[in-house]
Amino acid sequence: MKSFVFRGFPLILVLLLAGCQSSPQQPANLPVDDLVSAFRQLDQSLASGDLSGAESQLGSLQQRAAGDTRLEQYQRQLSEAHLQQGRKALQAGDLDSATQALSRARSLMPQAPALTQGLDAAIASAREAELAAAEQQRRAEADAAALAERERLEQARQLRLAAERQAAALQATALPNAPVVEEPAPAKPQARLIDPSAARSVIALPMLDSQDNARLRSLLDAVAADVVTFRCAVRIEVREAKDFPWVASLLNARIKRLDPTFSARLSHVVNPDKAPQLVLSPQL
Repeated sequence: MKSFVFRGFPLILVLLLAGCQSSPQQPANLPVDDLVSAFRQLDQSLASGDLSGAESQLGSLQQRAAGDTRLEQYQRQLSEAHLQQGRKALQAGDLDSATQALSRARSLMPQAPALTQGLDAAIASAREAELAAAEQQRRAEADAAALAERERLEQARQLRLAAERQAAALQATALPNAPVVEEPAPAKPQARLIDPSAARSVIALPMLDSQDNARLRSLLDAVAADVVTFRCAVRIEVREAKDFPWVASLLNARIKRLDPTFSARLSHVVNPDKAPQLVLSPQL
């Protein structure tokens, strides 16, 4: 019996040592710190593009964990996300959304104005281009309205003259012995820019060099009137080849408004050393 006890003792000792050396089991489902969870949610909102939610979460963390060094980095990330959103809106032509995104980025990083300078300058440039296009459109509409009014007045004058001629003809028919009243000779057409008696007239185009399109359009209104009235051939002399189709298209559009049946005879000369000009040759 004693021999059995001594033989079992080493086995019991080994089992006890193995139990002592085994690692204790970790408790499952350890609680997660609230701030860690909040920062994770902020990361997820930034990753998914939910900038409104991220901004709300950042504001909450700034109150709960004031002084935490991670807050400034998240604030910068959120500001850069707003800037990226603003760049996309600007590329899509949505200036209002781009401006709102820029404002949010500035409010998040007021201590780093250089961060928003690029988008700010791009929006300002786009605004200027938008205003310039609107002004150009306004002037074009004003020119078209003025031309339409001149055409209306001319049509009214022609109708009045036709009515007067018809009345005179009826009167002559009713009174055969009455003296014939000679119709007044038609008024001699008036030139606006050219000398109709000259073989050719030169009209300078300094606004082509200065890229003053408003003055160019205004000048071509008068040129078109003379071209139609005196059936002028036109030579367009420019410094660069690309300027000819631009001037020709503007002039042709105005000619067609005055007389849709008139086919303008246009030619061009390219001379980089010579100031731009038009040479009009009356064909009457």
